[in-house]
Order: sequence, then structure tokens, then C-alpha cells
Amino acid sequence: MKIRNLMKLSDTTTTLLKNFSSINQSILIKEGSKLRSMSVMKNILVEANVEEEFPKDFGIYDLNQFLNGLSLHQSAELDFANNEYVVIKEGKMRSKYFFADPSVIVSPPEKEISLPTEDVCFVLTSQQLEKLKKAASIYQLPDVSAVGENGVIKLVARDKKNDTSNDFSIVVGETDQEFVFNFKEENLKIIPGSYDVIVSSKLLSRFCNQNIDVTYFIALEPDSTFG
Repeated sequence: MKIRNLMKLSDTTTTLLKNFSSINQSILIKEGSKLRSMSVMKNILVEANVEEEFPKDFGIYDLNQFLNGLSLHQSAELDFANNEYVVIKEGKMRSKYFFADPSVIVSPPEKEISLPTEDVCFVLTSQQLEKLKKAASIYQLPDVSAVGENGVIKLVARDKKNDTSNDFSIVVGETDQEFVFNFKEENLKIIPGSYDVIVSSKLLSRFCNQNIDVTYFIALEPDSTFG
């Protein structure tokens, strides 16, 4: 049992947790190898399967602080033998990090989430994602829309409330449908990489990373239209 309580976090898991902290500063980690989190506004849900097997359920109130604490070490080992805190240790160094009460953490429902319908799908490459994010930042554009018209699907970074705002678009697929699916750019908190994207006209989308086992469910804005 003692051995099972000791673990190191891989670079991939650390990267994922860093990303999770941008979605919700707190996390409730459950026993096993699946990590799940949800934004406080409940409009982003993320889940990932990782190589580590966590020995118990525990809450972290400030995930960024916890990760910064790990960075004090070259190769930190986590000891979960105590029920109130985890000991982060390496060589002669020790940090005691206390768990948070699960009741203060907004966490996803137990039930697995699925898309109500699958209406539009496309692949978003890592290069396209990077350009889209960069353009939104350069032009300070708050919205990203998936637009179906004239036989193609375009992702457009824009300010939908301003007809004269700059915009940036990339063609990501073909379609025989007409639609405008609106996202808040700030909700696209996904790690860099290529994604299989499926959008439901019921105002929900799923982004599956092609290289890492992580999936994001992101709500669309209510003014989205389909057909």
C-alpha cells in the first residue's frame, strides 16, 4: 500500500493540470487515472486520461500554487500516505500541501457528458489553432465563429457586435449546411495541438486532441444559428 501512495507527475500530466488551472483554479482529483474539471460558469468541461494512478480523492483549492510548488523541485515525488495533505519531497526537501474541502470546489457532474446531436464536424490543425489564437490576440477580437456558407466551413476570429471590426478567417472544411456557431474566444482554453471538432446545434461542442487523451466540451453562445 505504501508504494501505491508514492508517485511522480509526468510532464504531460503537469502540462494538462496547468491548462486545467486556466479553466478552474481549483480541482477535485478522484481516485484513478481520469482527471476532470469544469469552469465555475459551467460552460467548459475538460477530461483527460493520464498515466498516473491517483491513490485517493483529494481537492486542491489553488492548482496554480500547487504546480508552482512542484516547480521548486527537479523531480518531485508525491506522498499521499496522509489523508489531510500530500508531502512533496525530493532529497532533503519537503513541502506539506493541505487538501481542500471538496464542497468549496466546482467540479463536473459524475455522469459522463455527451453531445445531444452531431451536426457539424471538422479538423482543426495545431497550426490553424495557433494562428486563430494569435489573430484574436493581435486584433483583440472577443469572438470565434464557425461559419458554414458557400460550401465551406470557416473559423472566423471577430467582434460580432462590431460590423467594422477587423477579422481573421481560416477554411477548415467543407459543408452543404448553413450555420453560424459562436464561441467566446476566452472559452477556447485548449492546449496546443490538432483537434477533431464536433458541434451540436444544441449549443455544445466537443474538441478531442489527436495526440493527447484530452477532450473539451465547450458551450456555444445562445445567438448561434443552424440551417
